[in-house]
Amino acid sequence: MTLFDSPDFANHEGVHACFDEKSGLRTIIAVHSTARGPAAGGCRMWPYASADAALTDALRLSRAMSYKNAMADIPLGGGKAVIIGDARRDKTPALFEAFGRAVDSLGGRYWTAEDVGVSPADLAHASRATKYVAGLEGHAAASGDPSPVTAEGVFRGVRLCVERAYDRDLTGVTVAIQGVGHVGAWLADKLHAAGARLIITDVNEAALAQVAARTGARIVAPDAIFDVEAEVFAPCALGGAINVHTLGRLKGRVIAGAANNQLATPEIGALLFEQGRLYAPDYVINGGGIINVAAEILGIESGTAFDGDWVASKLDRLTATLGEVLDRSLAEKRPSHEVADEMAKARIAEAVALRAAA
Repeated sequence: MTLFDSPDFANHEGVHACFDEKSGLRTIIAVHSTARGPAAGGCRMWPYASADAALTDALRLSRAMSYKNAMADIPLGGGKAVIIGDARRDKTPALFEAFGRAVDSLGGRYWTAEDVGVSPADLAHASRATKYVAGLEGHAAASGDPSPVTAEGVFRGVRLCVERAYDRDLTGVTVAIQGVGHVGAWLADKLHAAGARLIITDVNEAALAQVAARTGARIVAPDAIFDVEAEVFAPCALGGAINVHTLGRLKGRVIAGAANNQLATPEIGALLFEQGRLYAPDYVINGGGIINVAAEILGIESGTAFDGDWVASKLDRLTATLGEVLDRSLAEKRPSHEVADEMAKARIAEAVALRAAA
């Protein structure tokens, strides 16, 4: 398979494979679109089974970032970086400095941040070689950990979906959360405070114990989370949780969570709609974190401080946008993911047209 033959190639502006022999860095940086501004998206480190698997992930995630940033109405395009390697064994300062050089070689067309397997400490090493890093402390525009803002957006989205699907608030509603890492744990706290009952799972037993102790959540095995009695399923781990094997096992009418690429295939979204389930498109509901990061990037570029009020206003708008997606899905009798894709593409196309006319 060549790049341009890949079913996940979606008119990407650039796909950059970078190798550093001394550090062992193998990274792919995919820039999907810069129509609305420089491409932005996190860096993921994962022990991919093959270079093709890494490429597929980079292509999918970068396109999703374009859509996410467009739906969040922020002046950024979409990009993503993946590093092939085991985050538990292969990290070194030299590897991330080499990654920083790779980012810098794009001349500001791509801004990186943390993602699965990558921490702010790792990116601090990358920042020695490039300024195009967001999510670090120690400067006036620093935005801090984006996880709480992501979780706040997802919490609002879950609440909105429950109102639409069940005509009630969150009190007494059971939410099954798959994954209680940074965002999932924050989401659990917010849902608990709103009166929801929680069922949680994760491969990290220590994280499970901590969340359960704070919220009274019931813990189940990772595969059992699909079979529990819950009104809401909240995928907050890796992508592909909703697939042909899990779809028929879910009990509730709402799927709303923080994970990226929750649907294994677009056809799954159509099946959800046919079954009368309400799906909050992932890149819409989980856009709070990138809004936070966008405020930092704008501050760095303009030399100003982080603007929390701007973030709050964009988060309000994000919730309203999710409501618009759900309204159109119902009115047009179309799956919500198709409506969201159409809206995102239209926003990007408008930016392309404005740039061409300038």
